[in-house]
Amino acid sequence: MTKKFEAVIAGGGLIGGAIALELALAGVRVAIFEQGEPGCEASWAGAGILSPAPENPATIPLVPLGKASMALYPDFIARVEEISGQDVGFRAKGALEALFSRDTARELSTHVALHHGLGLRAEAISAEDARELEPALSPEVEAAVLRPDEASVDNRALTQAVLEAARKSGAEIVPHREAQGVWREKERCAGLLLKDEKISAKWTIIAAGAFSASIAGVGTYAPVRPAKGQMISLRSEGVKIERVLWSDKIYLVPRNDGRILAGATVEYVGFDKKVTAGALQKMLNGAIELAPDLADARVEETWAGLRPDSPDHLPILGPAHIDGLLLATGHFRSGILLTPITARLIREWVTEQRVSVDWDRFTPLRFAEASKETTA
Repeated sequence: MTKKFEAVIAGGGLIGGAIALELALAGVRVAIFEQGEPGCEASWAGAGILSPAPENPATIPLVPLGKASMALYPDFIARVEEISGQDVGFRAKGALEALFSRDTARELSTHVALHHGLGLRAEAISAEDARELEPALSPEVEAAVLRPDEASVDNRALTQAVLEAARKSGAEIVPHREAQGVWREKERCAGLLLKDEKISAKWTIIAAGAFSASIAGVGTYAPVRPAKGQMISLRSEGVKIERVLWSDKIYLVPRNDGRILAGATVEYVGFDKKVTAGALQKMLNGAIELAPDLADARVEETWAGLRPDSPDHLPILGPAHIDGLLLATGHFRSGILLTPITARLIREWVTEQRVSVDWDRFTPLRFAEASKETTA
């Protein structure tokens, strides 16, 4: 007998879990199908930085969505912690970007002007003021930019708490059941195809991260590929960091338990998750340049994860041509930041067929139309 739900989600990471939580709280009968153990892919591997600031010009279109998600974060965290009974290590302490270059004055003004132009708070501060805020910073730092509205979260704790909150709210979470394809009936998506079973649903949501394109029938809308990121966890009794610290080579993210995460690379090497000596060397050099006393830190853990990157490095959000099929993937380096807004928009579409934030820029149809043109 075919199992029936109002909504099914392929992918049991942070985004899939948050969508399930939103839908369950709205009274929708929802299930998640995850190929492995829920929450153990990109959501587990990230650093948990919450910053709507663009990393490069290509990601500027993402800023309004990032700001909208950032605004939702405090309530999202409060709800998840209350329902799950778990702490998620949310730190709303801001970020500091350290500048080492001789062109510091020009760099500072450009940096601050860009942020202000995008409606983001950023303040140029002297090297002395930066070291007063963060004594671990290198004496070589020439100046810094303080971004007071940024934050971080322990993404591993958050993912587990979101999945627990979804479960407690009535969502069904099914591990080790891979979605192999979308079940189509004419111009409608009727659910998911598993290895030996069809799962029926009015709404089918693809939130499988870097694995989304391998689900049959999805690749046209979500041509994502894995972007590997390697990271290190350090512990040092002598180094205390309050904020997320950035340089042009590295970021350092403090955790409530005293760990300091350093990362992360961006490598296009398929689904390979091995940790490499060269990447570790590069990250450790960058970390020690930024905070020299980390030279004595203990290396607690090294790992790699696979972020879902789309051809234009922007998320893939919204309905496909096929009635009932929704996409929520391709978040690249912003998946943790964009979780609350992604979950809200998908829930709004499922329950009301409208959204409160314009998501047209991120439509899955942009790739479907492009592939039609190239084959025409």
